[in-house]
Amino acid sequence: MAASTTIDDSAGLDFEEYVRSRQESLLRSARRLVPDPVDAQDLVQTALCRTFPRWDRIADKGLADAYLRRVMINTRTEWWRARKLDEVPTDNLPDASIDDGTEQHADRAMLMNALRVLAPKQRQVVVLRHWEQMSTEETARALGMSTGTVKSTLHRALARLREELEQNDFPGARAQRERREAEEAERARPAATPTPLRTGRARGPLRVPAAREGACAA
Repeated sequence: MAASTTIDDSAGLDFEEYVRSRQESLLRSARRLVPDPVDAQDLVQTALCRTFPRWDRIADKGLADAYLRRVMINTRTEWWRARKLDEVPTDNLPDASIDDGTEQHADRAMLMNALRVLAPKQRQVVVLRHWEQMSTEETARALGMSTGTVKSTLHRALARLREELEQNDFPGARAQRERREAEEAERARPAATPTPLRTGRARGPLRVPAAREGACAA
């Protein structure tokens, strides 16, 4: 059955080219939202299906990634509300087969594992702000919340992540914890009491030795 929205051949080919060139990046984004590999693939497929009929409405194709991310976020939120389940299964951690080359596999797996402790909204804010490098304003628009809510949510999420990573001895978090503890110990150390200057007690006018008095008189 033909789609209700008419899309010319060039737009269709453009969309296919976009999918071929960006599918790995989109899958990485999806894995950060729903780390289960099967769910992530379903999320990308659903987002692409929802985007295709509207592809010709995206005048600036350079914004296509942001558009797809918004669709994936909305789709994932719909799934979560419908299932009323935690979106991250405790026994299915993401593998490191999809790597962007910026982190070692073990560190990446630990980070993704730590994200499990976050509430769904906290996870979304962290992913958009730190992985997708979106600004506070862009994140607020993507998630339909105020910039103040984005900031407070991010603050709580990072504090929770820091606690989780420190408990699991993640290298960066451990170094940060040690540095913070050293700074706190330095601040808690009592300041040294300065030694008072000895001024001495006045013992009357200075007297010139007798042997010197004659020399002075001469």
